[in-house]
Amino acid sequence: MKILITGGAGFIGCNFVRYLLRDPKSDIVVLDKLTYAGRLENLRESIDKIKFIEGDICDEKTVTAAMDGCDVIFNFAAETHVDRSINDAGTFVKTNVLGTFNLLECAKNTDMKKFIQISTDEVYGSIDKGQFYETSILDPSSPYSASKAGAELIARAYYKTYGLPILITRSSNNFGPYQYPEKLIPVLILNALRNKVLPIYGSGENVRDWIYVMDHCSAIDVVSKKGMIGEVYNIGGGNEKTNLEIARIILEELNKSDSLIRFISDRPGHDFRYSLNCDKLKNLGWKPEYKLRDALRETINWYS
Repeated sequence: MKILITGGAGFIGCNFVRYLLRDPKSDIVVLDKLTYAGRLENLRESIDKIKFIEGDICDEKTVTAAMDGCDVIFNFAAETHVDRSINDAGTFVKTNVLGTFNLLECAKNTDMKKFIQISTDEVYGSIDKGQFYETSILDPSSPYSASKAGAELIARAYYKTYGLPILITRSSNNFGPYQYPEKLIPVLILNALRNKVLPIYGSGENVRDWIYVMDHCSAIDVVSKKGMIGEVYNIGGGNEKTNLEIARIILEELNKSDSLIRFISDRPGHDFRYSLNCDKLKNLGWKPEYKLRDALRETINWYS
């Protein structure tokens, strides 16, 4: 089976490449634009085992060439940082919406067996109590999450209209090796290592469900093999923590003082809490392997 991974030089994508390469028979093509967060060095130990194509998912010729002979596509390619989307929404719409549209258009003319669209729990918006199910209403708060919701809706339309074999995954917040240091956990780790201030938005009480990136990868693999075409699957780690709790765990692991924590002005449209019900995925036989504290320790060691 030949597999195309778009955005395979980015954080989750490069880890998914490593996950698939556990099977020596994997025939993998990676398409990546190599932006600031998608770096070839992320694939350094994998590059001789894959075919790498540098290119933009918005470019039809590049995508058509990359898809040639592929049976499955995993679309990780996306702009993902909420803060950047607030200041530059157009880039997010172009990559996340128009890029996904271009992939779908190209895939429509192939014998693609499965198209897995990698999405986010942020498409649901915020929830004070309870959990989001796959059938919950989409209510995105930022240009980033709105662009991911748009990409999902286009993908579902291609399933319903053209019969394209679509599967969609919505993951909670990821952390782990190779994450670009603009997201919360790598920022906190690197600042703590350097005895610099750990910036926390607002009161630090915003809640996220954290999942180690390799658990996310195993979940995507399960969905691709056992999931029902046309369906959506939530992927969560079951680790709901406030941002302040995460900061304190990291400081404790590094034997640093809480005095490094600094509260800063909250960002616009900051969702208070995300929480996913993952029973649908667990019914396929998946469960997370890594405990939060152990995975954070591994991540800290990687950045050290």
